[in-house]
Amino acid sequence: MPALPRPQALSDQVYLALRERLRSGAIGVGEVLQEVPLAAQLGVSRTPVREAMARLASEGLLATERRSFAVPALSLADVDDIYELRFLLEPAAIRRVAARAADRAARAPVESALAMAQAAHRAGDATAFREAQIAYRQAWLKLVPNTRLVRVIELYADHMQHIRALTLGAPRVRTIVLRGLKRITAALAAGDADAAEQAVREHLQQARLAFIEALGLADRPETPAARAPAPASRKRAPAPRKR
Repeated sequence: MPALPRPQALSDQVYLALRERLRSGAIGVGEVLQEVPLAAQLGVSRTPVREAMARLASEGLLATERRSFAVPALSLADVDDIYELRFLLEPAAIRRVAARAADRAARAPVESALAMAQAAHRAGDATAFREAQIAYRQAWLKLVPNTRLVRVIELYADHMQHIRALTLGAPRVRTIVLRGLKRITAALAAGDADAAEQAVREHLQQARLAFIEALGLADRPETPAARAPAPASRKRAPAPRKR
């Protein structure tokens, strides 16, 4: 007989609920999360709450605060570390989907999310724009065949989510983000892996600058990790001349 389907573990449900609140910016930097109040709000015992917060802390999305947890304040070094990883991972991932995204049906969710972002920007709706940006990233990540790579990208993108609530309220920042999404989409529509990779690199660089400005870190000295790694040259070195 086939095994009966098992419901999702309660700690997983709590984890997903808390992660979504972190994504939305509903939990602010430095805000202390305590097991008892959270358990009461969610209608569960303290154990799944404790397990979920420990899991989020292991991913760096929460920090231990005595016997509680809190959203960590990011330093310039933290931002540089996160973006160093994103610069390594996301351009490589977008190259892998460029050929598939040239197909209009495969690309449709990406273009739909872009249209959502454009409509939200016109309406001046920062919350809807943030949701559209998340939908855009999820749409192109669904085309990535390596699920492990997708999970790592999502994790490090989530590290910046609560800061997006600070930055996307500014029309100037939304304009920059939208310009980047349009460039990425155009490259995907053309099936141009090189252009898609370059568009993602420039998009990440602009996002990093907006974040450090929002955090009030723009006047701090730049660390070596802040500089976006240049794409490796794909041209073959010239062969040595024969003597």
